[in-house]
Amino acid sequence: MQALTGAALAHIKADEFMPDEERGHAESAVREDESEALAYLVDPTDLVAEIPGVELAQASWSSEPVEYDPESMEWDLDEEDGDFDEEPDNA
Repeated sequence: MQALTGAALAHIKADEFMPDEERGHAESAVREDESEALAYLVDPTDLVAEIPGVELAQASWSSEPVEYDPESMEWDLDEEDGDFDEEPDNA
């Protein structure tokens, strides 16, 4: 979580348009809650901007610590989660 928090703090520090009062609040929030750190790094609008017909109405973040088990199938990053990228079989 230190990497996530550190990246968010760096992002906040680099934002030249953020007022000092807001910057202090943002830094405090990021240090206290990982979901706040994520929110400063990922713009939810960017996640759906390229999808035709989709408009973001609301977004929220939450997080919870989990134990990393490299032997667990849940952590197999090479395994695909679904068939979303495959073309339908019209045969």
